[in-house]
Amino acid sequence: MPPLLLNASRLLHFPPFPKPYFSSSIPFRLTSLRRPIKTLRFFTSSRFPMDAPPIVLPVKERIELSEKEDQIFTRLLDVVRHFGLETQLRVAGGWVRDKLLGKECYDIDIALDNMLGKDFCEKVNEYLKSVGEQEQGIGVIQCNPDQSKHLETARMRIYDTWIDFVNLRSETYAENSRIPRMKFGTAEEDAYRRDLTINSLFYNINNSSVEDLTGRGLKDLKSGLIVTPLPPKATFMDDPLRVLRAIRFGARFGFVLAEELKEAASDEEVRTALANKISRERIGHEVDLMMSDKQPVKAMAWICGLKLFSVVFAFPESPRPPIDEHCDRLCISHIEAAWSLLQAIGPALFTDDQRRLCLYSSLLLPLRCTTYLDKKLKEAPVTGCIIRESLKLKASDSDVVVNIHNACNRFVELFTLLESDEIPENIRADLEDEFLEIPSTSIKRVFTGLLLRQIKDFWRVALLTSTLLDPALHLTNDNLDRTEGLDGRTEMFLRAESTITQLGLDGVWKTKLLLDGKAIMGVLQLKSGGPTIGQRQQRLIKWQLAYPNATTEECIDWIKQSQAKRQKLSD
Repeated sequence: MPPLLLNASRLLHFPPFPKPYFSSSIPFRLTSLRRPIKTLRFFTSSRFPMDAPPIVLPVKERIELSEKEDQIFTRLLDVVRHFGLETQLRVAGGWVRDKLLGKECYDIDIALDNMLGKDFCEKVNEYLKSVGEQEQGIGVIQCNPDQSKHLETARMRIYDTWIDFVNLRSETYAENSRIPRMKFGTAEEDAYRRDLTINSLFYNINNSSVEDLTGRGLKDLKSGLIVTPLPPKATFMDDPLRVLRAIRFGARFGFVLAEELKEAASDEEVRTALANKISRERIGHEVDLMMSDKQPVKAMAWICGLKLFSVVFAFPESPRPPIDEHCDRLCISHIEAAWSLLQAIGPALFTDDQRRLCLYSSLLLPLRCTTYLDKKLKEAPVTGCIIRESLKLKASDSDVVVNIHNACNRFVELFTLLESDEIPENIRADLEDEFLEIPSTSIKRVFTGLLLRQIKDFWRVALLTSTLLDPALHLTNDNLDRTEGLDGRTEMFLRAESTITQLGLDGVWKTKLLLDGKAIMGVLQLKSGGPTIGQRQQRLIKWQLAYPNATTEECIDWIKQSQAKRQKLSD
């Protein structure tokens, strides 16, 4: 196969360049893969997943404290005894639930029955001073209803652990407002105002006992049921964010959502309240916790099944083209396929952040070609708007997802390039350069290297996401529940990932140019730079990808020879 040239008949003959990288020595079709392929059952989005039986988790009869927890609680009781306080100290919420499930939890929230958190923290400092120990700083988190923070919370470090203190309370809400009318409440009133029965349990530090004041927290924890202490619609209307919390905990533990809760969650009035009363930051935070948890697909499928998808992943106005009414189901099928592929490949190849953004990228993949007009009336991708505005995640998260979507078509081309012994004409045309000869045996390395330099650390994420677009395995509205594509996608990903790694391209974006702009100007004896230097640097990147073992001296020789050719062609 001839080298890739433009106007080859006009080229001058130069001394031989360094030996190019012969990718043909690395076969793409591997006879054996480095990692075993697991055959996984897809979590079909067409079958409403909430009907699956709950996972029954073992629940401990009593809470066993760690050494650090025992130290902390003993110190708190010392404060109560020292000042003769009649305060009952209770650990509330998730810590109690997780400890009963045998899981470690480092988020300790103390509920006080007769004083504010800040007042108790000041007592702790008075005690520390009396026993000759250093006082600790007290942080106060003010009430902020827009962030679902209804009461002031005090924080301080005890034995190097941050502890939150808040008083027990009873809350009622005014119509069209999430600002509660608060008063000191009993432990029972506090338990009933919480989001779920499994989160309404207390651990009474004073008598070392678990308190189930709703009468069903332990029962629901043992049976794997997600239920609200009070009627669910009233609970959700008081604080619509509880809908997403119910989904998150149900997915995390593999529990079942109660029928009455599902009906309330999909109620039009509740959906409207979630859209209008809850800040996008809080919604995005809940979704991000779901994506980072153990069962993100189940959580997203519930959001879809409960008709919450367009509320949570709010679309900008007037998208182009208009978004299909079944888009939510198609999005779920894509994240489902990506999750199955992640499970088949194994966790070793991806960091937690890469895994999280892989799930966002796959979920929103059906929208990758949809645009809208932003505030500056410029065409922009809808997917970036959803990440940045609807979920209020980091701008860098939005950039990564958009970049992955933009690179997907190129990665699909990469699969074809690595599978074939021939160079597709479109790739050959993309790399044509009359001042650079790329040996045919190095084209795969150059094309792949340029692609990886654009996507950097997330190239494996883009590679995985792009398998969902392969024409033979592509998901459509008419084919949402295909399971036979998993093995094909897994093999495709592993072969490509193995070849790219063997080509020495993992981390290629970190490769420094042999000559910087100033050095190139020196070689060419130029007094000023300009855009031509940038063009020469881009050409140098291709040259170094084609000749990865070249030296600086060989690079200088190539630049001089290219310049001589340029001058001869211009004569």
